[in-house]
Amino acid sequence: MFIKIRRDTLIILLLAFILIFCGRLITYVAFASSDEVNDGIAISGIIIKGNDIVPVDTIRSNVMQSGLRDGSVIYGDILKTSVREVSLQDAIQTAQEFATRSTVPGTSVEPITAADVQVDKNTGVVTVTVIEDFSSVDMNNKTSNNSSVGGEVG
Repeated sequence: MFIKIRRDTLIILLLAFILIFCGRLITYVAFASSDEVNDGIAISGIIIKGNDIVPVDTIRSNVMQSGLRDGSVIYGDILKTSVREVSLQDAIQTAQEFATRSTVPGTSVEPITAADVQVDKNTGVVTVTVIEDFSSVDMNNKTSNNSSVGGEVG
């Protein structure tokens, strides 16, 4: 019933177990006692809310031009991009301006009257809330004169 193990084999197995256990314990203690490494928070994505007409991709690409894009990292109140370092507040203000300049594709109509950009410093998620208001937009077609529509062609 019992497996016959010699005493020296048992001692070797016991020593191996103790060495592995001590190695794991030392690794855990070294990690737990180390200082926190501040690698920054990477921008993980952009969420667009409140748009009806202007496509999400148009708003997202305009907000990305301000530096709030994949590959950018937040270090406290500084945003580091692949090109430069800017204040996070400056990047947020620029993103708000760029979001309001988003147009309906194929036109020069800018229906977004206000934009609010928020950056979560813990997760790196950028939330853009826009307000579209067509009552303040000049909807006159300035590119063509449709005088022949409904009239005589001559």
